[in-house]
Amino acid sequence: MNPPKIVAEIGCNHKGDIEIAFEMIKVAANFAKCDYVKFQKRTNKELLTPEEYNAHHPNPQNSYGDTYGAHREFLEFDVEQHRKLKKTCETNGIGYSTSVWDMTSAKEIAGINPEFIKIPSASNLNFPMLEFLADHYQGDIHISAGMTTPEELETIVALMEAHDAAHRVVLYACTSGYPVPFDQVCLREIQILKGRFGKRVKEIGFSGHHLGIAVDAAAVALGASWIERHFTLDRTWRGTDHAASLEPDGLRKLVRNVRAVASALSYKGQAILEIEAPQRSKLKRLKGVHFN
Repeated sequence: MNPPKIVAEIGCNHKGDIEIAFEMIKVAANFAKCDYVKFQKRTNKELLTPEEYNAHHPNPQNSYGDTYGAHREFLEFDVEQHRKLKKTCETNGIGYSTSVWDMTSAKEIAGINPEFIKIPSASNLNFPMLEFLADHYQGDIHISAGMTTPEELETIVALMEAHDAAHRVVLYACTSGYPVPFDQVCLREIQILKGRFGKRVKEIGFSGHHLGIAVDAAAVALGASWIERHFTLDRTWRGTDHAASLEPDGLRKLVRNVRAVASALSYKGQAILEIEAPQRSKLKRLKGVHFN
C-alpha cells in the first residue's frame, strides 16, 4: 500500500508564541519527517456565546487568561501569522494545514489555499461552513467523526455529495477525549467507516488522542491512510492537549513505525520470493512424495 500521510497536529500547543510554532514546524519536518503539520483557527467571539467567552476556564491550571475567551484569544494567530506559518512549512518541505472552527476562520484559511482544511469534531455539523468550503475552496476537506452519530455522519457525507465535493473528503475515525484510554480508542471504527463511506469519499483516516504509538500502526493495518497525532515540544507545558501529545522522539518513532507497517502490508508476488531462494537452496530438505 502507499505510505500513510502523517499529520503532526501542533494545534495550540505553541502556547501563543509564533517562534515556538516555527520551531515545531522545523522539528516535525526535519527530525520526525512528518508529511504535514496542522494548526487551529478560531474566531472566538463568533464561536463562543458571551457566557462561554466570559466564563472562567474549566481547568484554571491550563488557562492563559482570566476568562475562557481571554485564554483562547491568547493562543490565537491571525491570518497574516498563518501565512507566515505556511511559508515556514514550504521552506522546510512539509505541508501546512489548519482546523477551522467557524465560518470566518474557514473563509480566512481558504484564502491562503492550503492543500487541505480540517473540520474538527466540534464543528462538523456547521453545515453552512461545510457548504462554503465545498463550493468556494478547491482543496481537500478533512472531517473528524469524533462525538458524531452514524446518522449525523450520513448527513455530512450526503451534503458533500450534493455539493460534488465528497471526492475531496477524508473522513477520520476519532474518539474525542484528552487522553483516550485504549479501550475507548475503538480502532474498528476505521473498518466501519471504510465499509459505509469508503466508496463515497476520497480516503479514511485516524485521529488519535491516546498515549504511546502502538495504536497508530494498528490503525494503518486496519486501512487508515492518514494518521493525525497531537504534537508538543514538552508534555509538561500548560494546556489541555499536551498530555495527549507526542514529544519529538515519540513522533519520530511513530513515523518510522507506521511507514514500516505500511510497507509490510502486501502479499507475496510469487511462491518463492527472491530473498527466500538462497535460503531454500541452502536449508530446504526436499524429499520424494509417495502416494499409495
